[in-house]
Amino acid sequence: MSKLKELLQPSHIVPLIVASAFFMENLDGSVINTALPQMALSMGVSAVDMSIGITSYLITLAAFIPVSGWFADRFGAQRVFGSAVAVFTLASIGCALSDSVHAFTLARILQGMGGAMMVPVGRLIVLRITPKDQLVKVVALITWPGLMAPIVGPPLGGFITTYFSWHYIFYLNVPLGLIGLWLIKKYISNQSEQSKRPLDFIGFLLIGLGLASFVMGVESLGNEGLTVRCGELFLACALLGLLAWVHTKRHPSPLLNFSVLRVHTFGIIFFWGSLTRVCIGATPFLAPLMFQVAFGYNAFASGLLLLSAMLGNLGLKPFTPKLLRRFGFRTILLGNGCLAACAAFAIGLLSPNASVVLIAMVMLVYGITRSMQFTCIQTMAFADVPSEQMSGANTLFSTMAQLTQGVGVALGATMIHASVYLRQGDINHPQTNDFTLAFSLVGALILVSLLGYRGLRLDAGASVSKHEKFQIQTSKPSTSTSTP
Repeated sequence: MSKLKELLQPSHIVPLIVASAFFMENLDGSVINTALPQMALSMGVSAVDMSIGITSYLITLAAFIPVSGWFADRFGAQRVFGSAVAVFTLASIGCALSDSVHAFTLARILQGMGGAMMVPVGRLIVLRITPKDQLVKVVALITWPGLMAPIVGPPLGGFITTYFSWHYIFYLNVPLGLIGLWLIKKYISNQSEQSKRPLDFIGFLLIGLGLASFVMGVESLGNEGLTVRCGELFLACALLGLLAWVHTKRHPSPLLNFSVLRVHTFGIIFFWGSLTRVCIGATPFLAPLMFQVAFGYNAFASGLLLLSAMLGNLGLKPFTPKLLRRFGFRTILLGNGCLAACAAFAIGLLSPNASVVLIAMVMLVYGITRSMQFTCIQTMAFADVPSEQMSGANTLFSTMAQLTQGVGVALGATMIHASVYLRQGDINHPQTNDFTLAFSLVGALILVSLLGYRGLRLDAGASVSKHEKFQIQTSKPSTSTSTP
């Protein structure tokens, strides 16, 4: 009861509202995967044709996230956040009512526009109102629902689709959205920047098209392997990215401001943390696929096994601030990163004959390390960012965070494709050894990403983590004496 009262303190209300929006957005993206075959059947198309609903959503997210910071500064974060939740909720109703692939795709595009504004603007609201010394606790509070949703989503989507109808997975968002709108209106004030910078429309086109090309290229790589179309999309992304970089350097108020990368901690986390997120993010895609295809579990059972990872996510949250206070960001990122790599190796070593208890324990360790690493990355990124650069840093970080989700899935799919190709097997029937190789590469890449964290100072983010060693040093009175 005391924990519940502590959670519902006034200072936690806004983070909980934002966390609920994160949960709604991530849940929607994960429950749909198990429902695609039934959706395809009801719309009279193949399950493969339904992938356009996922692709269109991801492309819209990638294209519109960069402009979210400008909208928040121009019209106020509360107004934009509330509008995004409303659009996302209405689009969810549109998805549920869709009777054709075309109608469903249009609804998903509208959902992507809402999601693109909802997640980064919600995080910006929390970052602006949270003191630095409370950042670890608050970021942990808004992070765990987003980590929980991809794990709860598959079994929930499988259960609803199997015993009710796929339409209800989208209707789930309606009560969440309505409650969220009421809470946003009641508890979040509308703050906007005093100086109204103009919209960098050329930058929006270059960055949006470049990111869309990248997302389509990543999906093509995961589904088809390295093809001519995939190469063309990545080439287009590179050219548009180069033009966007040149344009950003010359524009007085660019849509994405890369100058924040000069902040030492943000720059390191932006690059190396993204690699970590890609690797760890591949597991929610690979693990259920391995459980179903290689081990023979059904969709609902494989989803239930992922609940062990959710328990790891939730179980560690109360201890995260204490661990950071004791060891600091650098030590935790390096040490926990090694454990995350070991967890990936352990998942790859599982076999169809492994007991359910053993699989659940391994997934529990994965969930613990995933939770800790993601919380540290999201907190450390903003620990030293000045308040005047917070909006730009949040937009840049949110854009990269969204890309890492798609890249993580594509990485897992590509590794399975490569393994099956090397043994000249059937891609429709990957074997346990294919997943062993994939998880081994994931673990190895996690270890590679840790090299970047060695560039962090021992006291990096100490003002946020309240690292005991450096707090004691700074609080000690001077023992020097003056010479007479």
